[in-house]
Amino acid sequence: MSQDLTHWFVLQQVPKFGIASLRKLTQRTQLSVQQIFALPPEQLADIGFNPEQITAICQPSKIQQQQSLRWLEGGDNRFILSLDSPEYPELLKQISTPPILLYGYGSPSSLNRYQIAMVGSRNPSEHGKQSAHDFAHQLSQFGWVVTSGLAMGIDGFAHKGALQGKHVTIAVLGTAIDKMYPKRHVSLAEQILDNDGVIISEFAPGTPSRPENFPRRNRIISGLSVGTLIVEAAIKSGSLITAKYALEQNREVFAIPGNIHNPVASGCNFLIKQGAKLVTCPEDITEEFGLVNLPEITKNPQQVQINPSQSLESDVLLDSVDYEVTPIDIVAKRSGISIDIVMSKLLEYELCGLVSAVSGGYIKLGEK
Repeated sequence: MSQDLTHWFVLQQVPKFGIASLRKLTQRTQLSVQQIFALPPEQLADIGFNPEQITAICQPSKIQQQQSLRWLEGGDNRFILSLDSPEYPELLKQISTPPILLYGYGSPSSLNRYQIAMVGSRNPSEHGKQSAHDFAHQLSQFGWVVTSGLAMGIDGFAHKGALQGKHVTIAVLGTAIDKMYPKRHVSLAEQILDNDGVIISEFAPGTPSRPENFPRRNRIISGLSVGTLIVEAAIKSGSLITAKYALEQNREVFAIPGNIHNPVASGCNFLIKQGAKLVTCPEDITEEFGLVNLPEITKNPQQVQINPSQSLESDVLLDSVDYEVTPIDIVAKRSGISIDIVMSKLLEYELCGLVSAVSGGYIKLGEK
């Protein structure tokens, strides 16, 4: 581990002294981090450090550094980036409180690709799950890197949508880098890395898990990305915290509108009322970044075409399925078609990607 990186480890231990304080100090003194750490205690006091901070600088604990070094040497696909590293993501540097150190698995070069953050409820509706998966898949096809938090619900479906086309997706943990959470997504994390994706955390190996760490990581998700898409979220949720960070970071905020009676869509509807861009398809997002030079993808998103020769009966049947779960008997009652024909036709529609079978019935997937 380089001496430069050691300085950043020490900096993390200095009480009440973060990146904002460091930036002011280096600007005022014209000293680099390395030069500051080379100063004797008397000069550290002269430039504004208090006794407690001076002790932390001159007599730092090496436990975290040693743990991090052991973790780093435990595999070939691991990295630690300091704020002055050439591979540290440029967009993340621009936020007011970027992580001093980033720990990660995978290729750090992917962190500087154009990213769209996708976040939402941990308990989404079936429609929300489908939207997260489809938007992530198509945005990936356009060349975007999808970034999310590896959480249950919308995050997981966003990662899976990107992986469907074997595209790069980035996961930001709210736990120590050596502790994948939730455990149910360990396999998903492995798939992300198998497809050249990246998993990062600002929390060093061995860091205890704390509830307050999850909101903190949301600033990283939005900070890495030029825009944040809220797929489905309640008013009081971590997703709206991410949207707040995105606005503070001068990034675009997008939201998918939802049913006004669906509590996990209330956050999206609120954001739209506050000025977030309403989106109904991935093109609504890409048109906001017309000059972004995305890597060329060999294949555009596949479009599901509705057969124009569909009969009136078929149209009536499709119109009888809602975007929320619709029981088969309700579909039959609305359409006036017998249940056996309804079941047969719905199977055809599912194969065409027009509806999806879920617990309790079917949901309409919308026009593609």
